[in-house]
Amino acid sequence: MKKRFVIIGGGAAGFFAAINAAEMNPEMEVIILEGSNKVLQKVKVSGGGRCNVTHACFTPNELIEFYPRGRKELLGPFHQFMTGDVMEWFENRGVSLKIEEDNRVFPESNSSQTIIDCFLDSAKKAGVIVQISTRVEAIEKDNNKFKIKTASKNFTADYLLVATGSNAKVWNMISNLGHQIITPIPSLFTFHITDKRLEEISGTSVPYASVKVLDSKLEAQGPLLITHWGLSGPAILKLSAWGALELHNKEYNFKIEVNWLSKKHETVLELLKAAKRNNAKKIVVLRSVFEVISKRLWMKFVAAANISPSTQWAQLSNKDLDHLASQLTKSVFKVSGKSTFKDEFVTAGGVDLCEVNFKRFESKLHKNLFFAGEVLNIDAITGGFNFQNAWTGGWIVATALNK
Repeated sequence: MKKRFVIIGGGAAGFFAAINAAEMNPEMEVIILEGSNKVLQKVKVSGGGRCNVTHACFTPNELIEFYPRGRKELLGPFHQFMTGDVMEWFENRGVSLKIEEDNRVFPESNSSQTIIDCFLDSAKKAGVIVQISTRVEAIEKDNNKFKIKTASKNFTADYLLVATGSNAKVWNMISNLGHQIITPIPSLFTFHITDKRLEEISGTSVPYASVKVLDSKLEAQGPLLITHWGLSGPAILKLSAWGALELHNKEYNFKIEVNWLSKKHETVLELLKAAKRNNAKKIVVLRSVFEVISKRLWMKFVAAANISPSTQWAQLSNKDLDHLASQLTKSVFKVSGKSTFKDEFVTAGGVDLCEVNFKRFESKLHKNLFFAGEVLNIDAITGGFNFQNAWTGGWIVATALNK
């Protein structure tokens, strides 16, 4: 009798585990059960449709620092299968990759379809059976096997991998098997802010800002984007990932301080004083002193510093300059809610990591039950790190079956 490996979830972790398991164990029957009518949906929308495959960080000790949850547990696995291994895996299958300036790794084609086609082709060649629109309704342990019930058909598995990402119903099924589930809450979200300084300038960005939550130790740096609902961009997303639990406890109502230039107040004040000397007869509001601050954003800061639209640089008092420097380096905004990316939704929470053997990504409670990807209480900031967790978990599960 052929051994059967069933994977619940046709996403990144599920496909990666299925392909590698089938290639390493040609005699094994490998089946993916996907509840929706499409597979690899997060892969499709990741990176704005370009698929941020991984991140060019090649030292495990450095890589784990991008994971608010799962750092300690991923150190060993990253020594087994790392970012460079992922890049080699794709290159060996004819997918050319490129490293961008911010170290994110994308396919040269700039299309996530390249990655999807690679997976579908590799799965077909390896004999993986993919069943879409097959929603799992129950999982039961039957002696040494697992019974998986779906609306249309039941499956018996020798080995079972749960790779369903953030799925409340599946977490309930795992809980019924005795596993502890850490209550999932949103990670990677943007901030709702209603403030005149941000009105009518959505799409405006700065390349490097510092953002900190007041009355907290939370702080993050990176590009910052003004949206029609508030603030977004890597700096905000990083802050939301590291602060997922704390900001949830604050019910997403708190104040942030933004340094749009990531420069000290005193430094910016001196630069503004120099601008006053060099542009005495010019109108302050008409031109931004700082290359990274757009004219539209500059006009907002000038108005917020109570400087009238007709004021010349020579007319600015030291107090005016100080107010303007404060707007640029110490803008305080009230956050009153969050928005999550529906398609790229990431959660903090999931299967308790204490109950998983990370040498095999296997349950400590049930032999031959495996977990990979975001179904676990592991999440990362943006930049390809969540996918790296999925690839590493999928690979290690496949190698565990091979052993």
